[in-house]
Amino acid sequence: MPPLDVDRLRALPKVSLHDHLDGGLRPATVLELSEEIGHVLPPAAADGAEALGRWFVDAADSGSLVRYLETFDHTIAVMQTAPHLRRVAREFAEDLAADGVVYGEARWAPEQHTTAGLTQTEAVAAVATGLEEGMAAARARGQEVVVRQLLTSMRHVEPTLTGADLVLDDRTGSVVGFDIAGAEDGFPPERFLPAFVHLRTHGWPYTIHAGEAAGVDSIAGAVLACGATRVGHGVRIVEDIGTGPDGGDALGPVAAYVRDRRVPLELCPSSNVQTGAVTSVANHPIARLDRLGFKVTVNCDNQLMSGTTLTRETGLLVSELGYDLDGLRRLAVNAAESIFQPYPVRRRLIEDVILPAYAR
Repeated sequence: MPPLDVDRLRALPKVSLHDHLDGGLRPATVLELSEEIGHVLPPAAADGAEALGRWFVDAADSGSLVRYLETFDHTIAVMQTAPHLRRVAREFAEDLAADGVVYGEARWAPEQHTTAGLTQTEAVAAVATGLEEGMAAARARGQEVVVRQLLTSMRHVEPTLTGADLVLDDRTGSVVGFDIAGAEDGFPPERFLPAFVHLRTHGWPYTIHAGEAAGVDSIAGAVLACGATRVGHGVRIVEDIGTGPDGGDALGPVAAYVRDRRVPLELCPSSNVQTGAVTSVANHPIARLDRLGFKVTVNCDNQLMSGTTLTRETGLLVSELGYDLDGLRRLAVNAAESIFQPYPVRRRLIEDVILPAYAR
């Protein structure tokens, strides 16, 4: 069996469920587009793209989700026109393909990209075009990837049905689901319950950020009250797992529900460390949750802010948590089973792409 070095990990087909479009820009692109529109970047930008990339990671390393989210002021600023959105989306898809990702869902909030006059519908169309261009460019290099959009509403704004309607009204064929994101603590998912009911009534899936900056109550709200198809992060589900009389793990009611109903958890090891949800990758609960039968997946969250790729995240599972090929295959299958696509698409992805590659 070939060793699980970085080249081997990159070659393995991977599935990305939790990856923010506005958190996945290339530093050089942020620099170039900022110069074009006159947006003022941090002083580190004066030393070039590499230094700017380091600034994003350092700023996100504060241990605070609030401080982490502030870094997005700079990426969102350069994503306000159709050409810029197309470029960012195109490069996002190309970068996933180069990293061995075969299917990805790019989440972003169209409501944050209208300051230059775009409507939200026009913004979605621009991203759809960019993703198609990126997939075509990757295909020309012999790399197959499918990237779709998850449309997000920001949870700290006044809830409306606008984001959900944007999903339902999509005509690009690129949108596959919905999400709420942003400051979690103090903004429970139940605020958006009408939007989730609206989507569920029309048969559309949605994921909800929960259990990162807020605890088990946030996960309960997302899953029990709002019926989330998946949970974004969910790392703090461990707060509902104690020790039983026999010394083993004892699941509380929320943890038991999430495990027994096989609700996928979109865990993001490096990002979870940066925002203070866990102390280190070595202490990340993904392995424990995996052992207990939770449907766990591994993701990047924000490639720019974490200075990471999905290859790097899987490598950290190998080096810090002792994952082997069997473990990585299990996570890849979990993720493929959880994509917002019809059942036949999910089965083909698992049987024709994932399993053969991990069997070698």
